[in-house]
Amino acid sequence: MFQDFLNKVGQVKTDLMAGARKSAEASRQAYLKGEYNPTIFKEIPGLRGEYHQNLKALGVSMQETPTQAVGAFGARLLTDITNDGTRGIYWRYNHPLAIFEKGAEAALGKEAYQQLGPTKTGLITTGILLPATALAGAYDITNVGEMFRPKGFAQAYAEEGSEDRRQTSQPGSELFERFFLGRTGRPLNYETAKEDIPSLTPERYGNYLKNYYQDKGFLGIVKATPENLQGVPEARVLGYPVTIPSVTTAVGGIVGAGAAIRTAPLMKNAFKRGMAGAVGGAAAGAMLGNLANAALAAKPAENQLPTTAQYEMMQ
Repeated sequence: MFQDFLNKVGQVKTDLMAGARKSAEASRQAYLKGEYNPTIFKEIPGLRGEYHQNLKALGVSMQETPTQAVGAFGARLLTDITNDGTRGIYWRYNHPLAIFEKGAEAALGKEAYQQLGPTKTGLITTGILLPATALAGAYDITNVGEMFRPKGFAQAYAEEGSEDRRQTSQPGSELFERFFLGRTGRPLNYETAKEDIPSLTPERYGNYLKNYYQDKGFLGIVKATPENLQGVPEARVLGYPVTIPSVTTAVGGIVGAGAAIRTAPLMKNAFKRGMAGAVGGAAAGAMLGNLANAALAAKPAENQLPTTAQYEMMQ
């Protein structure tokens, strides 16, 4: 009886090692096919799915070979950790624009990318992302004189001790942080912010500051508020704002560009059709998003005095 137990333990060990070897082979084959992020997850943005297909082809599955599957998972987990597999995908897609860009890439398709090349596909993608980011609130495209500073927010490089932090002493650095790093700056004090946004109320301002500074959100990555300084819903992904119009604009542009290119009779016409689809779809999405914001904002105005905590935030 004890021998039977030892035999079973030995078989388990053999199956675990077999699963680990097959996992290593599946990872190697996936890498050769362009899967450079060896993550343990099956469905995740940026994953080609080659590893799991290869592993199944090698006869490993939880239903038929559970012990080998456990060994394969352990080996894959080790590969993931030592190669920054999942973290590499997170680092690449931890910004809303990167996610939108990946969506545009999938919508246009591999053939379009190969035939049109990076310049033309880049212009089509820009036709989607430019209006989407303009509606996100990270910058104000109409505020050229103040380096596109968004309403209600201070410049990052305002003069030390200046009363009005809407002016910057380093325009170049301001533009770099705003457009390359996606930083909006911090909210202005209440009085100055209200000059930018006449509809701003003490209650809305206090609630927004509480969300901005105190709310940690989900794992410190995503947090949302029903009203930003402008009075519309807003989420922040690692500090970068995302609004309903920015999402609907991006989705509309992606769908429009993808549909236009797929229905192009000749690939040589795909660029013009793709640009038209991107711009038209983005415009329709922007209109839809703004209508949604207007509907959500259509509620009786509340004249309420700020709480003590909110008043302290305004100082």
